[in-house]
Amino acid sequence: MGTSAPLDETISGSTKAPAITREQYRDAMARLGAAVTIVTTDGPGGRAGFTASAVCSVTDSPPTLLVCLNKSSSAAHAVHANGVVCVNTLAAGHEALSNLFGGRTPAEERFAAGQWHTSATGAPILVGAVVAFDCRIVRTVEVGTHDVLFCEVVGLAEGGGREGLIYFSRRYHAVTDLS
Repeated sequence: MGTSAPLDETISGSTKAPAITREQYRDAMARLGAAVTIVTTDGPGGRAGFTASAVCSVTDSPPTLLVCLNKSSSAAHAVHANGVVCVNTLAAGHEALSNLFGGRTPAEERFAAGQWHTSATGAPILVGAVVAFDCRIVRTVEVGTHDVLFCEVVGLAEGGGREGLIYFSRRYHAVTDLS
């Protein structure tokens, strides 16, 4: 990953932090395992969706997630125009669907590869998702190449799956609930 000062020296301020290249940053982020989701939307701006691993909880009062959306994504216009999303947490076995929503496949083909229901907000819910968070976008912050969407959760759908899907070291991995 390149050279850097020991973490304790960098934090204490005794060493100036080295410049981090885009490649170094991306390589480091590949080591941060994350749940794989398909974020969907539907409404006046059209039906669209994208694969995302940059999703996390912000607070439980009110229940809010953040979702990072690349501004150049084919789904960006529809997401902003509709103001709603459903964050579908993928199960093991959804790798091919994740790849479809993460590539340049037309929206019609993406959605044809899965089974969907309509959430209360109108966003598509993936049948078989481990859990789906139906959301209204309440705030957007622009940061570099991405928009950070703050999404208030207005509904939940649990799929009952016992194996989740994470992305770590540029590969998919199944995570099993042993309880």
